[in-house]
Amino acid sequence: MASVLNSLIPPSQRQPVDALNDALDLGHGDTVGKRSGFLIMLTLAGVIAIAGVLTDSTATVIGAMIIAPLGTPILGIALGLVTGHISLVIRSMLWVLSGLVIVVALGLLFSVFVSTPESLATNSQVVGRTSPSLMDLIAALATGFAGGFAMCRKDLSAVLPGVAIAISLVPPLGVVGVCAGQGQWADAAGALVLFLSNVVALVIAGSIVFTVAGYAREPGSSRVANRRRAYTVVTVLAVVIAVPLAVNSIAAVALARWSVAIQDATGQWLQEEHGARVYGVQWSGATATVSVTTDDGTVPTVDELQESLSTQLPSYVGVLVDVGQGVEIVVR
Repeated sequence: MASVLNSLIPPSQRQPVDALNDALDLGHGDTVGKRSGFLIMLTLAGVIAIAGVLTDSTATVIGAMIIAPLGTPILGIALGLVTGHISLVIRSMLWVLSGLVIVVALGLLFSVFVSTPESLATNSQVVGRTSPSLMDLIAALATGFAGGFAMCRKDLSAVLPGVAIAISLVPPLGVVGVCAGQGQWADAAGALVLFLSNVVALVIAGSIVFTVAGYAREPGSSRVANRRRAYTVVTVLAVVIAVPLAVNSIAAVALARWSVAIQDATGQWLQEEHGARVYGVQWSGATATVSVTTDDGTVPTVDELQESLSTQLPSYVGVLVDVGQGVEIVVR
């Protein structure tokens, strides 16, 4: 086991705990310089991220990710848990909370530049951050491991910009503010869940890496009992975050499969109609609306379609056929 750990974190490359504290604790060393730098870069990153979201610019959002400093206090929470320094945990949590408030407030301010609330539904930067899935949590965990290793190994510091790009922290908070400012509360909640899941993933992964690196045994670390209680809290939070993400993932897969089934069944239903076209399926809750057109504007009776869908969809899924000009036919 020791040889494996030495391969993961060679003693020659291991950062001393003082260096790690200096890098991750905004209350250690030059506190005035660290805190002013944190606030300046966070504010600028928030403005850049929100501008990138509103202009639907991936490159701009990536730029905000690189300079955003929120990962520092989040990994500071992990270090505080491992070393048992509750003051570091609380201090780092307060800085994360401060960052959340600042970026969300900026998002609320910039939401006045949104033309209509409906325009957010076609914005890829918003859509990609308002419906998080379990894969987002898995990606965040992997990113957290990368960030943890980069912090405690001297030779991996060059990968930190990549870690900043891979983990989504400031952009989701910008989306929270923009969506909340436009009254899109469900989307704002989804973006907030994405942010919280990334925070929890970083804390879990960072805690594991710092423990493997031996920082829990450093002189000055607090009692093991304190760490165990902290680990229990983090585990509970992880479960709380993972459950809705798993449910969302399952729902997304189910809706995708049902959409394909509805489109195929509708295509078979209209195969005898001249010039018939099936355009797509839109969901509102558990009700699907499939848009179709025909050359003469008429469609056959829905009996055949009802029979086909009854074997492919659960009973609680409703289906409407939109034939244009505001006319919708209830299928089930």
